[in-house]
Amino acid sequence: TTQSPTSTPSVDAKKTSDLTNHLATILAKTAGLPELIIRTPMTQIRKKIAKRLRDAQNTMVMLTTFNEIDMTQIIAWRAKYKEAFQQKYKTSLGFMPFFVKAAVSALQEYPQINAFLQEKEIIYHNYYHIGVAVASERGLVVPVIRHADHLSFIEIEQVIQGYVEKAKQNQLDLSDLEGGTFTISNGGIFGSLLSTPILNFPQTAILGMHKIEDRPIALDGQVVIRPMMYLAMSYDHRMVDGRESVQFLKRIKDCLENPERMILKI
Repeated sequence: TTQSPTSTPSVDAKKTSDLTNHLATILAKTAGLPELIIRTPMTQIRKKIAKRLRDAQNTMVMLTTFNEIDMTQIIAWRAKYKEAFQQKYKTSLGFMPFFVKAAVSALQEYPQINAFLQEKEIIYHNYYHIGVAVASERGLVVPVIRHADHLSFIEIEQVIQGYVEKAKQNQLDLSDLEGGTFTISNGGIFGSLLSTPILNFPQTAILGMHKIEDRPIALDGQVVIRPMMYLAMSYDHRMVDGRESVQFLKRIKDCLENPERMILKI
């Protein structure tokens, strides 16, 4: 004789019944609750941001390339000169001036990334107006540091702090946001580890900074812990080839991992 396999239909049925009862209880609890909505008109700045993002998506062929940088040297420089910098200039030295200077160095080496495509012409800019994304109550705005190649680290920091203060007080003018040739966005201040930034139309490229995290890396045959940051650069593939974008981002990496290169201009 054969023995039928053991089954527990009563247990399965009880489990199904319990789940059904729980579902009914939860649905009864939320049934009839009001579904409130709020409608507010878009601000002029929000409209402008939305239009630029849509124009970028509709017009450009966007691609993103990534790299990572060891922030050890930059952090060491800031720690060494932080107190003296604060005493002399009454402000702290942030990371952004280093990135602005590194971006200018890379743009000088790859001028097509500092250019715009306009119909059938490429417009090259022999100046460096670097937009820096700043959070405000009205959304993310991108004031422009004009002629950044002629400014010192402290002057760049002072310009940024001035824009941050104007943003807090909703005093940014439209002229503050116009004329940029390249943009830097720092999602790391909000905790972003990695992202693909959207181009700031009609610019050809945008650099995305991210959160600094201690990570194990291989260095000289040893595993060491280093403060690392992922970099992302989105670019218009109509203007820039993959090789150039990778080399551009590597130039930024080299400048930041060896800050003396920005001072010696090598």
